[in-house]
Amino acid sequence: MKDKSHKRHIAKAITWRVVGTVDTILLAWLISGNAFTGFKIGLAEVITKMILYYLHERLWFKGELSIPSGKWNSRKRHGIKAISWRIVGTLDTMILAWIITGNPTTGLKIGLAEVITKMVLYYLHERMWYRIDYGIADKRNGRSSNISIL
Repeated sequence: MKDKSHKRHIAKAITWRVVGTVDTILLAWLISGNAFTGFKIGLAEVITKMILYYLHERLWFKGELSIPSGKWNSRKRHGIKAISWRIVGTLDTMILAWIITGNPTTGLKIGLAEVITKMVLYYLHERMWYRIDYGIADKRNGRSSNISIL
């Protein structure tokens, strides 16, 4: 059976990137005082974050396969996953903001503001995707399920 989870991880990467980019643009705009700077930082992140997020998803998916069923409470798992992603995402944002603004302090401020907003948004994103079957093989027939919000 072909692994259908790639479609799911790509869809999650796209939906998260939309949410994350809007958050970054708004925070960078508020902190820098310049809307254009906010857009440059937010748009620069689109490529780097999509790649990093996809890799993060694949690592978590691979790790899931070796964990016995019932060992991970979904809320605990999503909380730990949110923390690990936030570390990667914040470092990426700080570096990009520093490069774009030329100011390491601005990069640090934007990155620190994101820690709070993105942790909350990411947790909510994970909870939503936990309820969607898209890209998960149906155990009864081995086929990928359609979107089904429970």
